[in-house]
Amino acid sequence: MSLGDDREGQTRTRLPDAGGDVYGGARRGGRSSSRSMITIVGVVVLLIAAIAFANRGGDGSGASAGDENKPDASSTAATGTRPVKGKSAGIPGGYAHDEQGAQSAAANYATVLGSDGMFNTSRRHDIVQTIAAPNAASRLQSGFDQDYSADLLKRIGLNDDGSAPTGKTFVSRTLPAGTKVTSFSADTATVEVWCNGLFGLAGDASTNPVTSSWFTVTMKLSWSGGDWKVSESSQKTGPTPVTGDNPVSGSEEISKAVQEFGGFTYAR
Repeated sequence: MSLGDDREGQTRTRLPDAGGDVYGGARRGGRSSSRSMITIVGVVVLLIAAIAFANRGGDGSGASAGDENKPDASSTAATGTRPVKGKSAGIPGGYAHDEQGAQSAAANYATVLGSDGMFNTSRRHDIVQTIAAPNAASRLQSGFDQDYSADLLKRIGLNDDGSAPTGKTFVSRTLPAGTKVTSFSADTATVEVWCNGLFGLAGDASTNPVTSSWFTVTMKLSWSGGDWKVSESSQKTGPTPVTGDNPVSGSEEISKAVQEFGGFTYAR
């Protein structure tokens, strides 16, 4: 209950009217004036002392009641290891050598492996060479080259270089929703990344409209050259939540959103 509520809840006794004197004429005017002056002076002295006490520097004993309710700086500070600052081929790198660093690396690698850059041969090779462990780079690159074949590009409706036809916008984005470490040692880690994905061609007469899906990427990482690198990567469907009742946006709105909204770096 607030102070205002408390005051309203009090019972106020009304004294009988005695010619304007609520005390019925029992008090003396001169004595009342002296007593009132003493009371006023006392209040002023206490007020000055309270202000001086509140403004006093030094230890925490001088803090006001209001300060006690303020959160400490530590309670509002960001948690986790300092995010990475380095980048290679546009991909964040330089992760912490711990479980948190492995999770951040896996989230970023899942994002880039699910990007539209993987549909362009040159860009795909740059991505793989940047994130792959040295002893796994050739194997991973060969596997991805087979996955992103010319036949796949044709079936999706892309040009030979992985670009979208004139008048259409190609969308391929992976959005991590969470990560989980399933095994960890000083040199290896296995991390699962739960993701939402956007994929398709936005544009008039598109036979492959942009759709949303849910999947989990499992990454086996190894500590190499002072950073976490990918040794293996696999994917499975789900967990998939119930689809909401949002109205479906038109191709023009989707194209505009993809062009205006940039992606994120997933590092804590």
